[in-house]
Amino acid sequence: MLADPALHAIADKIGEGTRLNAADGRLLYETDDLTGVGALADLVRQRLHGTRAYYVRNQHINYTNVCNKHCRFCSFAANPGRGGPQPYSMTPEQVRGALLRYSDAPITEVHIVGGIDPRLPYSYYLDLLAAVRTVRPDVQIKAFTAVELDQIAIAAGKPLAEVLLDLKQAGLCAVPGGGAEVLSDRVHQLLHPCKLTPRQWVEVSRAVARAGLTQYATMLYGHVETIEERVEHLLRLRYLQDETGHLAAFTPLSFHPEGTALDHLPGPSALDDLRAVAVARLMLDNIPHIKTFWIMNTPEVSQIALRYGADDMDGTVEEYRITFAEGRYGDVRQALSAEAMVTLIREAGLEPVERDGVYREVVR
Repeated sequence: MLADPALHAIADKIGEGTRLNAADGRLLYETDDLTGVGALADLVRQRLHGTRAYYVRNQHINYTNVCNKHCRFCSFAANPGRGGPQPYSMTPEQVRGALLRYSDAPITEVHIVGGIDPRLPYSYYLDLLAAVRTVRPDVQIKAFTAVELDQIAIAAGKPLAEVLLDLKQAGLCAVPGGGAEVLSDRVHQLLHPCKLTPRQWVEVSRAVARAGLTQYATMLYGHVETIEERVEHLLRLRYLQDETGHLAAFTPLSFHPEGTALDHLPGPSALDDLRAVAVARLMLDNIPHIKTFWIMNTPEVSQIALRYGADDMDGTVEEYRITFAEGRYGDVRQALSAEAMVTLIREAGLEPVERDGVYREVVR
């Protein structure tokens, strides 16, 4: 039952399979009937995935926190004078050591992202992939956001298309969705002017598609962006997917202001997190999967999100340095066991399905 009569027109579109427009997106963000928005999103999730909900056994590697982009929303980068983390850069041997620490875990995906350090040579990135291959020869490697790929091409002194082929040959299977933040020129100028512009991010994404690589997409919300900019971000991703078809999943990323230059902001609430998931599922009709990232949303909210349009709990993670769950700043050991994920999914009334980094089902 929809409490807001304005949602009935959207429900009719969903029933007819008609694509939602920008005005629909704004209404979904603005209505007080969050339960109704969640119910509509759950209907679409069921249409796409039935009772199946996915998770992956994976490990994150954040290879350096040295970064020249100075994004105002970031607490990960080592910025002198702000009292944040100490700078570090992992050698390929240290990456091997990090993987060996969890060698008993049957992971199928290694997720690699880091800061932008222009001093790192092109060979370093190829050596990172080789380090993973020596320890985990059978995993899917998801690595290097669009911002990192742009820097890697600069370090290589070669066109991005050639660099992507080199990285594929070295083992790259998929590209994470970070770095897009909010695809708005205004937000770009306010928060991360040194990063790729929205247009440049889309161009790199097109190159990733031409290289035959799977890519993920994200949106960092809950800071200075407007509802209109959130909707525009989703529409730009939808148009891109219409063109390329290479985006496997979308993850709304909940902004955590602690330790950032925006720490005066409250950050999103659990209700904001649920709405972000639900609106994404309803607007992104051509992206098959919507993920809820438990480190940013908490496992409890992520479990509820499985009934608000999300069909993926993300992964076991092991260690994560970019955002810290529940304010535990500096505690890089952040893991959720596969058994815990299975329990959360089953308690939500859904069927757990283990996947790999490109959404192939894993049968053990």
